[in-house]
Amino acid sequence: MHRLDRDTQLEPIGEGRFRGCLDRGWWIIKGPNGGYMASILLRSMLMTANQPDRAPRSLTVHYLSVPEAGAVEVAASIERNGRSLTTVMARMTQQQKLVALAIGALGKPISDYDFQDVAMPQVDPPEACALWEAQGIIPNAERYEMRHAIGGAPWSGSPRALTGGWIRPKGERMPDALLMAAMADAWYPSIFTKVIDGKFAVAVPTVDFTIHFRAELPLVDSRPDDYYLARFESTTARQGYIDETGEMWSRSGVLLAQCRQLALLI
Repeated sequence: MHRLDRDTQLEPIGEGRFRGCLDRGWWIIKGPNGGYMASILLRSMLMTANQPDRAPRSLTVHYLSVPEAGAVEVAASIERNGRSLTTVMARMTQQQKLVALAIGALGKPISDYDFQDVAMPQVDPPEACALWEAQGIIPNAERYEMRHAIGGAPWSGSPRALTGGWIRPKGERMPDALLMAAMADAWYPSIFTKVIDGKFAVAVPTVDFTIHFRAELPLVDSRPDDYYLARFESTTARQGYIDETGEMWSRSGVLLAQCRQLALLI
């Protein structure tokens, strides 16, 4: 079993209720990585809906408070079950305290009218890109292999808050929506590359995180050792709140996911 699957496992304890455990191996500076928590919440939705013909299309998570490592409970409920779209809510609590609230949409394919008018960034292949090491600094980053290919390096003083590169989980695992939810928040924040008033941001805790899943996974050409190209950019900071938008691409140029989050700028 891959570590992501082990550390997002949920035990059913009643109708729509699950017991899980937040593992410290997915921690960032203060608490668990938001993408890791999103994967757990998404798993509860998939287990509750139990509709294999409906793939995750959208997931939004609001992070209410910072949980500790250890036991959590997740309660999920189907809010509407339509002909092609199912809407599911999920609440994560720890010791009766609400720590995260999520809403997701699971949907069937409904049309063959497809297009993609956005192109994958042109970068060197992962084998030619430098490995970014975070050994002993951020536990969550140690769950992935990251190769920098876009924008500035952390604390480089880049003029734009832009970053990205190739990423894959350590240990082979076929891609799915759970992995996309985790990886869409795994890269270091783009604001870490930019100087603001002569100083760098040191933490950007997430307020809300939305991911749109743009392809059903795995793709026909997916492999368990695949790299994925991630691109993240922040364009606006106001009154201590900052945005970040992101894209996740397959190596073959398919847009897999788009994401956006609002975070506190500390």
